[in-house]
Amino acid sequence: MMTKSLTRQDLILGQQKNMENDDKKMHQLLHMKAGTGEQSYANNSKVQKAILSKASPVLVEALQDLCDKNMPEVMTMADLGCSSGPNSLFAATHFTNIICKRCSQSGRSPPELCVYMNDLPGHDFNTTFKSLPAFHEKMRRENGQEFGACYVYGVAGSFHHRLFPSNSLNFVHSSSALHWLSQVPPEMSDESDPLINKGKISISETSPAAVIKAYQKQFQKDFSSFLEARSKEVVPGGRMVLSFLGRNVANPTTESTSLFWDYIGHAFQAPVQQGVIEEEKLDTYNAPYYEASIEEVEREIVKEGSFAIDKLGSFMITWDDINGGMRCDRATTAMNLGKAIRAVHESMFGNHFGEGIMDPFIHKLREVVVADTQEIEHVNVVISLIRKG
Repeated sequence: MMTKSLTRQDLILGQQKNMENDDKKMHQLLHMKAGTGEQSYANNSKVQKAILSKASPVLVEALQDLCDKNMPEVMTMADLGCSSGPNSLFAATHFTNIICKRCSQSGRSPPELCVYMNDLPGHDFNTTFKSLPAFHEKMRRENGQEFGACYVYGVAGSFHHRLFPSNSLNFVHSSSALHWLSQVPPEMSDESDPLINKGKISISETSPAAVIKAYQKQFQKDFSSFLEARSKEVVPGGRMVLSFLGRNVANPTTESTSLFWDYIGHAFQAPVQQGVIEEEKLDTYNAPYYEASIEEVEREIVKEGSFAIDKLGSFMITWDDINGGMRCDRATTAMNLGKAIRAVHESMFGNHFGEGIMDPFIHKLREVVVADTQEIEHVNVVISLIRKG
């Protein structure tokens, strides 16, 4: 039997089909590495912990204001993109402690508390659920008799769409999640130009203007959908505190946003050169990720119109935050960065490039990072919003 040899165009069209399937399965593919092992997200989320800590004052102030102005019999919170591990109950802890403290100060009994932990269907909810006994014990220890009923639920689904009944939420929190798009921009798999972002897997200085426009358009669509969904779920006067990676300059290809992806792109060049993966497989991979500017974020909030901006600003995530805030040599930093990238991206990289790609990719990534000397700070946008009446 004769077999037909695959042409370059066959490979490109095949990869286009794979990317289209990937988009359909995005909600199943995008999940952090489960469990509590050495390579798990739970043990490799130091940067996310730093973001939570630095955004904490805005979170606390919003919760205190909510308690002082609106204390119903049942206070309901949703943590969107809650992830797993030690960071997952960070916002829930603040939510519980602040409400109990405010009630104690005013001499009233605390309301019943309801906490919804949301993430995508492939998320490791079990690790979070296993930590709930310790969470409840800690709350009883810190709040004593003031700690009453607190119900915690897992909610699987994309926060780009409706998740909860109308007017059911008093407070919404989300950290390190909204820079993820609901899908790769459709323009990135256009048959007329399938290699539009050749050699890159996200926005870069060398990306064509059409690529940048496509990512901006997808962010606008997704963030608008997020706000519209929450506008129906959050009660009038309810609060939202959101923090996610972004930028404080207009240029979407600034080093603070593109360096990370350039490292990854360079690391994938090695298996391409070795023939482990086809070049077209790399050229047709594009990350569902966009770091929006503060102006872009504000514009979408104003355009959607359901929320008033209480605070909108940014803070910096430093190179040392990869190491838990410690100053380390470049090799140690490269190792920790590799673990963090694997914990977040392995599900998507493995699906597109094959499960066997991760070990050689991480090895090369560490070499790329060690060979460089740049220490770029990353911008994190933080927003406090109030649902209009």
